[in-house]
Amino acid sequence: MDKFRMMFQFLQSNQESFMNGICGIMALASAQMYSAFEFSCPCMPEYNYTYSVGLIIVPPIWFFLLGFVLNNNVSVLAEEWRRPTGSRSKDPTILRYMFCSITQRSLIAPAVWVSVTLMDGKSFLCAFSINLDIEKFGNYSFVREMSETEKLKLLARIPCKDLFEHQELRVAASRYIKCISQACGWMFLLMMTFTAFLIRAIRPCFTQAAFLKTKYWSHYIDIERKMFDETCKEHAKSFAKVCIHQYFENISGEMQSLHRHHVGKDDGEDDDRSDEDKLLGIRAQNDMNKVLWNWHTQKPALALRKNQSDGESEEKLSGKMNGTLNGFANGHACDVQKREWAVYYSKV
Repeated sequence: MDKFRMMFQFLQSNQESFMNGICGIMALASAQMYSAFEFSCPCMPEYNYTYSVGLIIVPPIWFFLLGFVLNNNVSVLAEEWRRPTGSRSKDPTILRYMFCSITQRSLIAPAVWVSVTLMDGKSFLCAFSINLDIEKFGNYSFVREMSETEKLKLLARIPCKDLFEHQELRVAASRYIKCISQACGWMFLLMMTFTAFLIRAIRPCFTQAAFLKTKYWSHYIDIERKMFDETCKEHAKSFAKVCIHQYFENISGEMQSLHRHHVGKDDGEDDDRSDEDKLLGIRAQNDMNKVLWNWHTQKPALALRKNQSDGESEEKLSGKMNGTLNGFANGHACDVQKREWAVYYSKV
């Protein structure tokens, strides 16, 4: 369990790198899935186009949604978007930054699928074989004698090697459509690469301070949510431990002594005191429910207050400094400064 816990903490601390790795694995999986997938064109005019276009569009949509499902920031984004304003205002730029970050990672696998499909050319051949002009590939007089319906059925069977009789026509038409499909694939890759380049190049042209601010607070929201979950888990563990301890104390003197013996032997008195401290003064179910409700509805404002001890130490420090300055102004010096001067001259 400790190893799994350490692995889970490592993945949480390196979530961005982990998600980039997941997106890369999904992209490779999409390419391997397509290569292992046996493409079978219906070779019917009514279904060729629908089947081929569905093969190009539906799997990328599935990969895109899967990228959203596997990204933990989706729940953070939804929670931040739907929570009441309360004491903390919501910044739309932070929500846009988180959404754009999630979308960019989720688009990797669909882009790979579409590019691999276009490079292969089978689905493109199945979709657009009925739109061919056969006269471009030679003098096939038998096609002119066919009706429009028979001609469409003949063209729809071009992707199917076993159903098409004229192999020369099929090979020529297949090569022609596959060349167009590969050209579309390269244009798609060029367009995606150019878009990514524009995003990378244009981003520094805007105010860098605003971008850093947005990035900082988006990371803060994610870390705050994780820290709140860890604190709640730690409080629940301490609450349950103290509750069970009090339960056994109220059973009987024998059970009480036995429990104290085991606790003193296993955990020690320091652990009992630490469990009491971890409760943070919240020792009732209604109080804990109120804390959780207020965290959602009245999130505290991001303006930290200094501790009273820090304020007192600063007052003491300022008082000492003022006293020192006043001593110098009146022609007197404090003992510490006299010792420093004495030590200084003794060294010389």
